[in-house]
Amino acid sequence: MFLTDDVGYGACSTFGGPIDTPYLDSLAAGGARFTQFHTTAMCSPTRAALLTGRNPHRVNMGRVTARPSYYDGYTSVIPKSAATIADVLRGGGYSTAMFGKGHITPEWEMSPQGPFDRWPTGMGFDYFYGFLGFDTNMWSPDLVENTSHVRPPGGGRRHFDEIMADRAIDWIAQQKAITPDKPFFVYYATGTAHSPHHAPRDWLEKYRGTFDAGWDIVRSRTFERQKALGVIPERACLTPRPDNLPAWSSLSPDRKTLAARLMEAYAAALDHFDFQVGRVIQALKDWNEFDNTLILFIQGDNGGSAEGGFNGLLFEQSWANGFEEKVEDQIQLIDRIGGPAAYNHFPAAWGWAINSPFQYYKQVASHFGGTRNGLVASWPCRMRERGSIRTQFHHVVDIFPTVLEAAGIESPRTVNGIAQDPVDGTSMLYALDSPDPISSRRTQIFESMQNFGIYHEGWMACTTPENDPWESFAHRKASVPEGRKWELYDLSNDYSQSNDLSTQHPDKLQALTRLFWKQAADGKILPIHPPGEAAEGRPSHGASRNSFKYRRRLRNLHSDAAPHTVGRSFRISCDVLVGPDGGHGVLACHGSSINGYAFYLLKGVPILYYNAIHPTTCRVAGVKLSPGRHTLVARVDLDEKKLGSAATLSIEADGLVAAKGRIDRTLKTFLNQNGFNVGGDTVSPVSPDYQLEESEFDGELPYLLVDLD
Repeated sequence: MFLTDDVGYGACSTFGGPIDTPYLDSLAAGGARFTQFHTTAMCSPTRAALLTGRNPHRVNMGRVTARPSYYDGYTSVIPKSAATIADVLRGGGYSTAMFGKGHITPEWEMSPQGPFDRWPTGMGFDYFYGFLGFDTNMWSPDLVENTSHVRPPGGGRRHFDEIMADRAIDWIAQQKAITPDKPFFVYYATGTAHSPHHAPRDWLEKYRGTFDAGWDIVRSRTFERQKALGVIPERACLTPRPDNLPAWSSLSPDRKTLAARLMEAYAAALDHFDFQVGRVIQALKDWNEFDNTLILFIQGDNGGSAEGGFNGLLFEQSWANGFEEKVEDQIQLIDRIGGPAAYNHFPAAWGWAINSPFQYYKQVASHFGGTRNGLVASWPCRMRERGSIRTQFHHVVDIFPTVLEAAGIESPRTVNGIAQDPVDGTSMLYALDSPDPISSRRTQIFESMQNFGIYHEGWMACTTPENDPWESFAHRKASVPEGRKWELYDLSNDYSQSNDLSTQHPDKLQALTRLFWKQAADGKILPIHPPGEAAEGRPSHGASRNSFKYRRRLRNLHSDAAPHTVGRSFRISCDVLVGPDGGHGVLACHGSSINGYAFYLLKGVPILYYNAIHPTTCRVAGVKLSPGRHTLVARVDLDEKKLGSAATLSIEADGLVAAKGRIDRTLKTFLNQNGFNVGGDTVSPVSPDYQLEESEFDGELPYLLVDLD
């Protein structure tokens, strides 16, 4: 079961897009393409629905794990009464493994203390190799193997998609060698093509100039290819660009250059991942396992993302922190795009363009630009037709019963002694055999980020979006759900939701809205609320603490359990014993090469470095320490007690102020990428002064204190 991230319906060549995906093309040529398959418009909800077969709010995953609330459908805690497909298959005799992105573990359960029952190995997977959060630097991934953080092979010089393919091939080979009598289930969920859009240099070069014509023309050309391929109906209409997105022709030359380069990186990343998928599939063919293996490839957990805003980003963290990137700074760093020193994301209009022919984008569950994704199914020993198109209306919750039916396993009434909730999905297996367009799914409800709608027997009623995806989650306005404007579409004649019939058929709209509110109440969707609301009481290991004492060295402590320094003054203090060679290495750090802070010794000189995202950094250095014992203090004193405040940085050595400096702003969030460390650094170096290989502090560090204002 393959799953990509943030890939629009019109992105890859398999569904008419401008990005080469030859291995997925080949899979589709021998199988079937589903052209009315749907996700939830967001990462975590789609993954929870995929794995449990239940609508996301029914398993408490109405939002991404970073934005839970205390309402039942939004806590991010998947209940034990909704066992995953891996749990059920393992109980049916399967070996199970997961590779790649998790994004279904509550953030307060991600520390080394667990609990681990909502990590992948606690949810039915015998083996896990990947990352737990919403994204990672693909050149320096924050990796977990089972329940332990591990360093990636290659020392940060290999792309994670390559490493992941290696691990999956190795695991399947080992499984067939040791337990050849057991079938296997692999869930293979890349972080590509969620930002950061990273790819090797030769893949980036392949797409140079490909998108210079701009998003309007690229989208129009995609639409024509989609018709030629038959992945949209001949009478389908291309929906217009939303009013709040700029025309390509309105951009300055610099903005066009930047926007094209950012889209090239996205394309290269997706193409590169497709190649790695090809390696896994070729291994199955080499071992004579391909024909007997059901492969389901979902191209995107939601539509293309518009979170990059109007101009795109060199650093995704800028958006999360509410910091504006200046075009001149972006152009200066344009050659970093796609490489390890950037965390790039394309402009919102590219997210719209690759969702052809639909309106809108990720986060918008009311419209198919957010929820319709390409699905390819392959099972040579079962499927008689090759290269077929399937038009039945289905949803990601339908994968669970499809796989169980294919495996000949009934959905159990109890798992691990716990009674199971009913499954919302309906099997799609019939559609692998039949081109008959009649679908077994008659109704499906949608909600994400206050955008909602309902499909019923060929009609779709949905609300007009009010918040834009590039707006900060913390500042989303609360809409009045009952007062929202509704639209109505006859999908049997309007594939792309291009003709709103709400005024022509008010009775039909009223009937569908009544059905929505009933199902919303039954399905734990209510109350519909903005992402900043109802977060009080959220569990946390670190949020309520003002003092932290570390008696041993520590690696990659999740941000929730680490000192919560954003918006607060803080000080780091420790005693160190410096050896005769002068002392070198990290005392404490939090973050990554993109943003964060580090307190370290460089050839005996104590240094405090703070990176509030390029170009805002500050580095203060004291004087070289003599061999022996010293008391060191690093301070970050905010001008105001508020997120993003300017601050004074200082270092004290043995009670005397050794250095001071100023920074114009501090971080508002760490965006959860990379953790807190004591006695060394991990994943990617916070400061450019050192490499990871030399970050281990070479002296004695009996304790380290972090005290917050």
